[in-house]
Amino acid sequence: MKELTLFLEPGSKRKLYEQIYDYIVAEIRAGRLLVGERLPSTRSLAEFLSISRSTVDLAYDQLQAEGYIEARPYRGFFVCHVDNLVRIEPEREREEKPEPEPKVPFQIDFSPNGVDMSLFPFDTWRRITRNTLNDDRLELFLPGQPQGDYSLRHTIARYLHSARGVQCEPSQIIIGAGNDYLLMLLRYIIGEGRAVAMENPTYQRAYRLFSAMGFRMCMIGMDAQGMRVDELAASEADVAYVMPSHQYPTGVIMPIGRRSELLRWAAQKEERYVIEDDYDSEFRYRGKPIPSMQASDHSGRVIYIGTFSKAIAPAIRISYMVLPEALMERFHSRCGFLSSTVSRIDQATLNEFIGNGYFERYLNKMRKYYRQKHDLMLSGIKRWGTNFIVSGEHAGMHLLVTANNGLSASEMKLRAATMGIRVYTLKELTIKEESIGLPAGLPVDRTVVMGFGGLKIDELRAGLRILRSCWKNS
Repeated sequence: MKELTLFLEPGSKRKLYEQIYDYIVAEIRAGRLLVGERLPSTRSLAEFLSISRSTVDLAYDQLQAEGYIEARPYRGFFVCHVDNLVRIEPEREREEKPEPEPKVPFQIDFSPNGVDMSLFPFDTWRRITRNTLNDDRLELFLPGQPQGDYSLRHTIARYLHSARGVQCEPSQIIIGAGNDYLLMLLRYIIGEGRAVAMENPTYQRAYRLFSAMGFRMCMIGMDAQGMRVDELAASEADVAYVMPSHQYPTGVIMPIGRRSELLRWAAQKEERYVIEDDYDSEFRYRGKPIPSMQASDHSGRVIYIGTFSKAIAPAIRISYMVLPEALMERFHSRCGFLSSTVSRIDQATLNEFIGNGYFERYLNKMRKYYRQKHDLMLSGIKRWGTNFIVSGEHAGMHLLVTANNGLSASEMKLRAATMGIRVYTLKELTIKEESIGLPAGLPVDRTVVMGFGGLKIDELRAGLRILRSCWKNS
């Protein structure tokens, strides 16, 4: 555990929790607090500083909300990866000056990655975990199968078939600790020297991983139906990474016609594949759920990836990948010696949580709750008038807001930050500006991304009220 040599200034104009917040942020950014380092508990730090524990709690809550630290159950608070907190610049340096840091900590964060845990059935999860350990199941403490336990893979296969139309056997599923691990594993399965196509803007974490693994990156433009297949065909790519059910961050839902085009592209040559990232397909607010692209794949070219981080909890860290049967042979020959990265106790708990219907009941409850927040945010922004246009509103846990009153996205972000509110510009989520291709009417320089998943109802109302005031054209 890292001890903090922190000294407070009781007579300062800054509040005590702000002093703690500023000190820890500075230590992280300077590299004096390293990634994965454990911070003192709130109780011990409060005793050391001779202040109330609630003051330390407030500082830690703010740090956690902004992504500087994370709470790990029963272990404490740990420093997050700094890379996750800063904007990725393209290969060439941007000419514009960096945006100034806000003078106050963010009180409301419209993060598109937020998850609400207030309705999570902790008692149920605790009871399942306790019963799992009370049964003296020795096998859970022994090494399991590299793909993950068969019982959980069987349960996931049944769930995916009923909820997403995925056609697979348990033998085609690989369970891993997060999508990062599965994408890194995929490198050894499909081999090196690949050219990966991604939409722009896109999920930057996946872009970073592919780049770090040595893949050649091809940024493909978008239209109102998603990735442009004509640009894809003209590129050197042999792997296409898409999010057809709800593209991140634009919110575009890929229609069946475009999906068929992608599948035809993949089937035209050997060793072409489509990676379907179905990261938040559980949350759709208009119409029936759209079947997965994998459900229409008859050539064995779709690699389907999903996670329980959005639908259950980020700390669960259990994701799954469905491979075509031909690629499973490569997995066994190239990666069969690897151990599963997910605890067998966690696998057993999740298996019972899904298999006994708790997950479905919780998911139905969260759909209604997120729908309530989605509708509140959508109606609130629409009341601002024609100066602001909302898009990407049919699924997921974020919306896009485009200003038509002369404000740029960077100005919107700066004005919000001065009021203690954090929003995200669409430009921050692009890779190479010269290859941006967006649906008509979605200008990258006037659009911000706003999530509602992690905010409470009263925070949403307060945040929208403040933004309406500070985004008025002066």
